[in-house]
Amino acid sequence: MFLTYMETVTKELVSWMRGHESSVFSISVHASGKYAITTSSDTAQLWDLDTFQRKRKLNIRQSVGIQKVFFLPLSNTILSCFKDNSIFAWECDTLFCKYQLPAPPESSSILYKVFAVTRDGRILAAGGKSNHLHLWCLEARQLFRIIQMPTKVRAIRHLEFLPDSFDAGSNQVLGVLSQDGIMRFINMQTCKLLFEIGSLDEGISSSAISPHGRYIASIMENGSLNIYSVQALTQEINKPPPPLVKVIEDLPKNKLSSSDLKMKVTSGRVQQPAKSRESKMQTRILKQDLTGDFESKKNELPDGLNKKRLQILLKGYGEYPTKYSTLIDKGTHVAFLNLQKKYPIKSRKLLRVLQRTLSALAHWSVIFSDTPYLPLLAFPFVKLFQNNQLICFEVIATLIINWCQHWFEYFPNPPINILSMIENVLAFHDKELLQHFIDHDITSQLYAWPLLETVFSEVLTREEWLKLFDNIFSNHPSFLLMTVVAYNICSRTPLLSCNLKDDFEFFFHHRNNLDINVVIRQVYHLMETTPTDIHPDSMLNVFVALTKGQYPVFNQYPKFIVDYQTQERERIRNDELDYLRERQTVEDMQAKVDQQRVEDEAWYQKQELLRKAEETRREMLLQEEEKMIQQRQRLAAVKRELKVKEMHLQDAARRRFLKLQQDQQEMELRRLDDEIGRKVYMRDREIAATARDLEMRQLELESQKRLYEKNLTENQEALAKEMRADADAYRRKVDLEEHMFHKLIEAGETQSQKTQKVIKENLAKAEQACLNTDWQIQSLHKQKCDDLQRNKCYQEVAKLLRENRRKEIEIINAMVEEEAKKWKEAEGKEFRLRSAKKASALSDASRKWFLKQEINAAVEHAENPCHKEEPRFQNEQDSSCLPRTSQLNDSSEMDPSTQISLNRRAVEWDTTGQNLIKKVRNLRQRLTARARHRCQTPHLLAA
Repeated sequence: MFLTYMETVTKELVSWMRGHESSVFSISVHASGKYAITTSSDTAQLWDLDTFQRKRKLNIRQSVGIQKVFFLPLSNTILSCFKDNSIFAWECDTLFCKYQLPAPPESSSILYKVFAVTRDGRILAAGGKSNHLHLWCLEARQLFRIIQMPTKVRAIRHLEFLPDSFDAGSNQVLGVLSQDGIMRFINMQTCKLLFEIGSLDEGISSSAISPHGRYIASIMENGSLNIYSVQALTQEINKPPPPLVKVIEDLPKNKLSSSDLKMKVTSGRVQQPAKSRESKMQTRILKQDLTGDFESKKNELPDGLNKKRLQILLKGYGEYPTKYSTLIDKGTHVAFLNLQKKYPIKSRKLLRVLQRTLSALAHWSVIFSDTPYLPLLAFPFVKLFQNNQLICFEVIATLIINWCQHWFEYFPNPPINILSMIENVLAFHDKELLQHFIDHDITSQLYAWPLLETVFSEVLTREEWLKLFDNIFSNHPSFLLMTVVAYNICSRTPLLSCNLKDDFEFFFHHRNNLDINVVIRQVYHLMETTPTDIHPDSMLNVFVALTKGQYPVFNQYPKFIVDYQTQERERIRNDELDYLRERQTVEDMQAKVDQQRVEDEAWYQKQELLRKAEETRREMLLQEEEKMIQQRQRLAAVKRELKVKEMHLQDAARRRFLKLQQDQQEMELRRLDDEIGRKVYMRDREIAATARDLEMRQLELESQKRLYEKNLTENQEALAKEMRADADAYRRKVDLEEHMFHKLIEAGETQSQKTQKVIKENLAKAEQACLNTDWQIQSLHKQKCDDLQRNKCYQEVAKLLRENRRKEIEIINAMVEEEAKKWKEAEGKEFRLRSAKKASALSDASRKWFLKQEINAAVEHAENPCHKEEPRFQNEQDSSCLPRTSQLNDSSEMDPSTQISLNRRAVEWDTTGQNLIKKVRNLRQRLTARARHRCQTPHLLAA
């Protein structure tokens, strides 16, 4: 739901506001025009009219419901009234609850439906489904008066205060619209009934009072809008006749109870405006004598019920007593229970009135329950008198008694005698038209009976129909038959042009372009010019009114046919009841069979569903297993990927380690090269020092013996040190062999899961051994090259020394020869020592090879056959590396002995004489040049 905001001057749409889900039934605007409150059944919303935005929303429980929410005049207070009779006051700006009105006394408690507030916002009037009015003082926040309306008031539909320019907003006159459609204006202080508008026949639906209190606008129940002048209404009341209202004084102002608060408004009749049939007056003022005469004539029912007393009872109780209702209304006749199926009418009220009127006619005479065209005949009168059903019934009854004479003599067929009268009149006045009907097989049942059974309601408008029946009801009953003839004569031109039966049927069942005044003039002409022998008035009785006291008996129909139809209808009804009972039994049995079949089908469906569910579960299990297998495969793939990554990482780590070892070996080679260069440099320096020493030997001949002894002592210490080093090497060798033996023992106990690691370690060791072997081979090669150079140098020096010795034979004594022999013996021993070391090295190598082969055999036992080639290759590598290692050791072991022999020979050189100094100097120069040449050669080899 949404609200539209319109500009009254330009009549343009300013804005629209959306927010309510149900219909809005109340809108209240603040005195400043800045805010507005809209109320629906479930919520109330506060709007800012400057921005057209919603400020706040009041939500409540569905069980409570909102009755009304509005602003108090001349204040900043919002009053909210709920369906549980709770009333709260709120501050508009802060929406803070200011107060709540207390609950009214239980003895006079009513459910509030309508509310009204005075212009000054001090007094709140509340009413509901009761004849009590509650007046609340909003300043004192208490109930200060209860006003009791007349007994004819059972519910209050609307409350509104009548403004007055001289009461400063404290309105004293309250308008009360009750359920009977009468709005009564009372004085709250004196509880005096001032005047009332509306009546039982013309009730008020809703009413509004102008802001200045001069006019009252009322929408009547029949849809008309009446505007009343308050000044004219109050002038008649303010006349000086004796008072008609008695006032009950209030008790002393002590603690008021609910009975103390009550004040009764007397039910004395106040002079009300008159209702004129000629014209509607703006003021409804009527003199007392005229009212009395009119009411006395209106209520004059001799030998019958008193209408005024009935109205008083109806106003007081709202309905007639149940035990007398059968005398007034016998209810809906069985023949018209399903009237809405055959005659669907949009207005439910009109359908109920038609059903009730037809039922009354059927209860009046049995023939009308079987008359098929009775609804068509009665409908225009029902629509015309729908607000007064009694008049409607009596008008239709009068029409049937007078204008429908002899209609039912040929029941259930149409009135052939009446149709013959019409045909005779038509033949007299328009033979051509009648001959045209005869030529096209059109009978009076087609051109006359549709007009009669619908009393012209299908072919005339409302105004035309009313004008026609004003003339029909004002003339002899034969006027209706003459009207049928006149209608055909006035329509002869279009009728003569029709050739098909469907066209004729359409013409007499739909409105046509025909002037009703011409038809009426033609009827009067026919009434005057028709001969007496064929005139219908000679065969129809004059108008007879309905009898007073009770309705006349209507039996102008073939009773045996109606009785026979009644019996047949009763028989058919009994047969239908039997058939319905049998059908109900069959339907019950069929329902049981269907239920059993449904249960069986449900059971089979349930079994099928269970089977499908089981298959679904199995498929789900298979899918889950497949998913699990796929997950396992993915997990295995992930494991393989992780393993491959691990292998790659290990391989990268191994390569980094090998590269690091290679870098270290290269660094070691460079260090060895530096060491060799340093040794060469030291040797050169030593040679130079030796040369200098030789120069100084001449001065040291005396200390030669001591120096010799000293050298011998140093040689012995060096030999002892060498022997200790050999012993340490032997112990290390034994420890290594024991360690390898323990490894051989532990190799059999290792688990198969470490096989891969051992293989990789052995492979790494093999590669490391290969690298070490290559490095040792390179080192040995360099050492051999150096040894060759050194041996060559030594040979040259030895050659020179031999030449010098041959020249010094004369000088050297026998002691030198003996010493030479001893040196030769020492050299033999050293050779034997070297041979023994070589044999020991070979023995060590064989043992190592044996231990490694045993370890490899143990590893092969734990490994797969596919890995048998790797240890074999490793063993071959190890076996190939052993001799090289032994050779390297031998060469390394030979170097110190060679150096010792050179040292000893240097000692022999010290014994030479001074005569060799010049030759030594020359030799030193040559040796220095050669040493420099050798110092450059290893660097080139390393590069």
